[in-house]
Amino acid sequence: MSDQQLRKEAHDLDVSVWVGKHGVDAVVDETADQLDDAKLVKVKFLRAARGGTTTEALAEELADAVSADLVETRGNTAVLH
Repeated sequence: MSDQQLRKEAHDLDVSVWVGKHGVDAVVDETADQLDDAKLVKVKFLRAARGGTTTEALAEELADAVSADLVETRGNTAVLH
């Protein structure tokens, strides 16, 4: 599937993982489980998680941790495949 098709599918997805003050490490297992069940997972990075970094950097870190592809980031939300 192309990134464009994945983005289109992700548009109607609800956020199912929230990254807060405990950071990416706290949601790795949950994200991996959701990726096993669903093709796409939408992740929201709350202000407490971002600290001095960017949503893109956190999304890349989470994608690497769960061996997923980062489809896109928009605002404070990312889509993993």
